[in-house]
Amino acid sequence: MWKLLKIELFKIFKRPRTYIAFGAIASVVFLIQIALKYDGKSYVDLLLNNLSGSFEFSDEFKDKLLNGYMICFVILNTLLIQMPLLVALIAGDSIAGEANMGTLRLSLTKPISRTQYMLVKFGASVIYTFALLVWMAILALFGSMIIFGTNDLVVLRSEGIEQMKNFDVLWRYFAAFGYAAVALTTVSALAFLLSVFAENSIGPIIATMSIVIVFTILSEMNIPIYDQTIKPYLFTSHMVAWKGFFYVQADAEGTTINGSIENLPAVLRSLGILIIYIGVFFSAAVWVFRKKDILT
Repeated sequence: MWKLLKIELFKIFKRPRTYIAFGAIASVVFLIQIALKYDGKSYVDLLLNNLSGSFEFSDEFKDKLLNGYMICFVILNTLLIQMPLLVALIAGDSIAGEANMGTLRLSLTKPISRTQYMLVKFGASVIYTFALLVWMAILALFGSMIIFGTNDLVVLRSEGIEQMKNFDVLWRYFAAFGYAAVALTTVSALAFLLSVFAENSIGPIIATMSIVIVFTILSEMNIPIYDQTIKPYLFTSHMVAWKGFFYVQADAEGTTINGSIENLPAVLRSLGILIIYIGVFFSAAVWVFRKKDILT
């Protein structure tokens, strides 16, 4: 299976369109970094505008706020919303692309079961997803650290601000990127499932994005009946739980507790729900594919 996985990865990364996603990520990251490098103070003033009535911020604090950690946080909030489309471009093409080119029947003449074939295909899609996130981490996190330096990270919330010490930030980003990998793998698994039903990759890609958009809208609706019945079971409601790694606990005096996470059980619960979705989507894809008639 390892040999087949290498073949699948070669097929993915030899296509020019595969690198569209890497180019898109690089373009967005560079544009944000350039904009904040030359006009970051105006952006910081805009962020702090809503809190200026309750807090007074010195120029030293504003300069301290604009650092590589904050830039990466801004980039994550911007890009992780768009990345499901980039992931679906490959996962949605996994099976449908083979069917469209007429190579699906030939691929299954190899001495492997259909389940093994699906494992290889999905594994290649997951590796592609991880590669995108590693590329994003290199540019958004380490690139921003080089350009802007590092300092304490300040996260703005509706009820105030939270400040994390310089030494207490980097591991949070590693955890956030790891969580994002699971979240995007959920989208990849959905696109992979839809790919089994199609003969052309356009259908699964559009269907995946339509589902993600509709579910995201439902997840953002603040309607009581949705909050308790639908939203807890939508995978899109849990895809942004990576932010929980940047919400910290405070002691009785309001001092931030280093290394703490405000609501770790909720983050882990969201992670578990996403993993369940991945298992359900992939299992359904295998079940359907094993019954799929490839002779017609």
